[in-house]
Amino acid sequence: MAITQRLELRQGQALVMTPQLQQAIKLLQLSNLELVAFVEQELERNPLLEREDNTDSPVDAPQRDGAVEENPSTDTALAREDFSPADELDAEREDVFAEDATPAAPSPPLADWTAVRANGASIDDDNFLERGIARAVSLQDYLLEQLSISGVDAAERLIGAALIDGIDEAGYLRVETGDVAARLNADANDVERVLGVIQGFDPTGVAARNLSECLALQLREKKRLDPAMAALLSNLDLVARRDLTGLCARCEVDAEDIADMITEIRALTPKPGLAFGSEPLQAVVPDVFVREAPDGGWLVELNTDTLPRLLVNARYYTTVAQRSRDKDSKAYQTECLNNANWLVKSLDQRARTILKVASEIVRQQDAFLTYGVRHLRPLNLRAIAESIAMHESTVSRVTSNKYMATPRGVFELKYFFTAAIQATDGAEAHSAESVRDRIRELIQRENGEALSDNRIVDILLADGVNIARRTVAKYREAMRIPSSAERRRLSQIDFGPWKSQAPPA
Repeated sequence: MAITQRLELRQGQALVMTPQLQQAIKLLQLSNLELVAFVEQELERNPLLEREDNTDSPVDAPQRDGAVEENPSTDTALAREDFSPADELDAEREDVFAEDATPAAPSPPLADWTAVRANGASIDDDNFLERGIARAVSLQDYLLEQLSISGVDAAERLIGAALIDGIDEAGYLRVETGDVAARLNADANDVERVLGVIQGFDPTGVAARNLSECLALQLREKKRLDPAMAALLSNLDLVARRDLTGLCARCEVDAEDIADMITEIRALTPKPGLAFGSEPLQAVVPDVFVREAPDGGWLVELNTDTLPRLLVNARYYTTVAQRSRDKDSKAYQTECLNNANWLVKSLDQRARTILKVASEIVRQQDAFLTYGVRHLRPLNLRAIAESIAMHESTVSRVTSNKYMATPRGVFELKYFFTAAIQATDGAEAHSAESVRDRIRELIQRENGEALSDNRIVDILLADGVNIARRTVAKYREAMRIPSSAERRRLSQIDFGPWKSQAPPA
């Protein structure tokens, strides 16, 4: 069989993911904080982008003269602009200054010594007080300062620095003393002795190797570490399991003493190092506001403060394009123009898509906004996608890391998507979130008798909710609610609310 060459023409369809399309998809799933960071990078990289000064919403605001469309008519109209004042800002080729020719700032006269400070700021400076504020001290720096005045010798100070370097942000020692001794070629007893010195530093409980030791250090400082308390700290697993009988046997005290000891432990600090160098909590900023309309409906609007407003500097582009003669320069300018136009359009499309999805969610969950979580309807991505003629993946990206401020609180958009639990009488299904809220209420309203999972199933069946016992147990465990047997032990002694999480090991 002879091998021959031939040309064939085939026609087919394929999805091509251009860089611009990938960028538009990426913008959909970014949160408002991530979007701001992304826009800042684009402003630094693209010279044709600039911020819009007015406060109009990008969805409702008309296109300003600064936005360039990719057509010849815009360039022709902009070419008639008078850019002569901008030429005065350009420097000539001869206006070049040597790097060492920059004039230094004049020094204040020696007689005026009161206006001079170590940081270069004067009393008359508006930012003098701000510059004088000390920087935040980290936990390691704070411990090293105490180590330097603790009176240990140079070798022990080196061991102490290695131990402090192994303390995490919560204040716990995360390195083995044997490893530190081997690494520094030091005696293990010396490392333990230096660790004891560090454990006496402020904050109390720092450099502990586990939770029991951390609490013991704090109790020792208060002179409350008696044998019974030490036995309690050695059996924190029984405290976590609410095993009152086991605690009484191990500590050799009665239930009343156990209650007092647990109350005292709960007043201690399990993570003493978090007071130093912890990052401030970032408040959730809603992307969408929902308000009640005068006619009884709901008004849905975007939070314009979280939407970057960008424009394309058409005048600058036209000025530079007219003077460019190099092929590479023109290609770079065209690329910047295309990217800037595409980014502005992508941001506008992102805002419109978020508004469309949020409006449909509000329409579907109108009963939740009016009556509460018990009336939250079962909802999935497909229902929203079919209603607004979009793909499910688009709805999933839009609802990711987006928040809605409603009269009932701030919720993530994904909160409104819950599974369906069938009703017993053939009526409309119940949402999983409303059933969880019903289980939580039943347990919170217990009066003396702890409801078992089977009893909760019977109550829900009477209310028309067809649910299995294992589903009730799964929901209860997801809400970190103990079983009925554990709740009975809770009623005997105050171990704290069942919502609280167990202390870290």
